[in-house]
Amino acid sequence: MDYTKHIDAETWDFINKTAEYYPPDTVNMSIEKQREIYDTMCRAFFAGYPDGVSASDHKVGTIPTRHYTCGGSDVTVMYFHGGGFVVGGLDSHDDVCAEICERTGMDVVSVDYRMAPEHKHPAMFDDCLAVTRHILETRRGQVLLAGDSAGGNLGATVSHRLRNEPRLIGQVLVYPGLGGDIDAGSFLTHANAPMLTRDEILFYEGVRYNGPKPQNDPTAVPLQDTDFTNLPPTVLISAECDPITDGCRDYRDAILAAAGQAVWFNETGLVHGYLRGRTTVKRARDSFDRIIFALNALKNGEWPY
Repeated sequence: MDYTKHIDAETWDFINKTAEYYPPDTVNMSIEKQREIYDTMCRAFFAGYPDGVSASDHKVGTIPTRHYTCGGSDVTVMYFHGGGFVVGGLDSHDDVCAEICERTGMDVVSVDYRMAPEHKHPAMFDDCLAVTRHILETRRGQVLLAGDSAGGNLGATVSHRLRNEPRLIGQVLVYPGLGGDIDAGSFLTHANAPMLTRDEILFYEGVRYNGPKPQNDPTAVPLQDTDFTNLPPTVLISAECDPITDGCRDYRDAILAAAGQAVWFNETGLVHGYLRGRTTVKRARDSFDRIIFALNALKNGEWPY
């Protein structure tokens, strides 16, 4: 694909601004340096909180979390941040969570799960599952799962473990890493896409696991599951110019084959990480509107797809 023509000018401006803070060779630096660079980049894109949203930090056991509210809601969105299981935290997606809170009226709980390489799989999954269970046990009402990139993976893994929980009413996964054949399809077509490359994916996988990539382990790779029944209604939103895009198609098809509800939107001309571009890129803004629409529909028990 000729990205110079397929990606529009606004998105290229976003890509270039990102590169000013997060250069393409960042993945070759130390983990400490990668985190420093990523945090600086996220601060540069920080859009602030909408009026009426407040946040407070709490620990669930030893796991840091941030709770957002704009008046209180019976429905809670669990948000798992992206960052390749290596970078990111409560601050990296702070404004995204605050905006979700304001535009849906729901409370949002962001989870600062343990990351690699200090903590290998399944530490990330264990933390996200533990906080979700805690919210189900201590708060009234229903729960939605949401996340982007690595966080989308974690949202799906939690939904598989809690598939028979009646208060889990949906999941909205944004350019999630769900699995698939890394030597085929979009992994090759978009191997050198802006913002995320196939080589970077291989690096993150190598850091995440204590040994080879697990097989038949849906707590690591949702598409490795053999059972896709009884999953909550699922909205998948991917970036077209992204190596991991095909995983959304395959995950949708697996849920539909198991008689579940799933829909997939592949956003034309967008790249991995575009949520940070939602304030300056129309395509990203339109996609974020689609995310908000999905969360609101699921909150209301609707399936408009």
